[in-house]
Amino acid sequence: MAKAEIIIVKNLSISVLKIGVEDFISLTDIARNKNAEEPKDVVKNWMRSRTTIEFLGLWEQLNNPGFKGVEFDSFLFEAGSNSFTLSPTKWIEATNARGLISKAGNKGGTYAHRDIAFEFASWVNAGFKLYLIKEFQRLKEDENNRLNLEWNLQRTLTKVNYRIHTDAIKENLVPKELSKLQVNQIYASEADILNMALFGMTAAQWRNDNPKMAGNIRDAAGIEQLVVLSNMESINAVLIHQGIPQNERLQQLNKIAITQMKSLLNSKTVKKLKE
Repeated sequence: MAKAEIIIVKNLSISVLKIGVEDFISLTDIARNKNAEEPKDVVKNWMRSRTTIEFLGLWEQLNNPGFKGVEFDSFLFEAGSNSFTLSPTKWIEATNARGLISKAGNKGGTYAHRDIAFEFASWVNAGFKLYLIKEFQRLKEDENNRLNLEWNLQRTLTKVNYRIHTDAIKENLVPKELSKLQVNQIYASEADILNMALFGMTAAQWRNDNPKMAGNIRDAAGIEQLVVLSNMESINAVLIHQGIPQNERLQQLNKIAITQMKSLLNSKTVKKLKE
């Protein structure tokens, strides 16, 4: 299970889990706003409502291809009756739900996708929901700022290494007395050697495929890609100094890109940076 972040809402600590690209918020923590002693009972009472079951079922149908509709229909038929009870664990196991998560142990309890958590918070207390949304948005802004800082650091490193790269091109590949346009074309060609090796396309091909996106192919790169790109710029500069033909360098750089991307995508250190 991913490491939990904590937000403070009306003096209550609310845990937020990042699972993949989605955020799950602790319903157990939210429920303490209504019953600090038995928060799990608050969650169970919420799940007795037919409106709640309809909402949970609709969310799963929209977001979960593996959702078991037959079991859902059974719960929906029983919901609202005096004898009907439903726990998060029973709901998850019976319907293969993804919107709720039951977590055991320290800091355990019931977590829900943020869409569902906001709905639950509204049921607990409409005012509390607004405070929860505000603090959650603050958390996401902090997270985005941290990721942007990491991205900008790698982008800066790439630009520094690119100077080494262009100097090698100037010393070894640019003939004398070329026009500025011809020189720029040679630089563009060498830049696209790196683009082809890492992204499988040139900068022009990327622009044609992504006409609505701002920036260029490298602005759209992830952290791992920028790290590999930075390394490849230095390596290509060495290969240029060695007089290795462009087509041979492209093959070598492509192999290096594949190897390094595999290593970074499996790196626990890189994964922790994204948590």
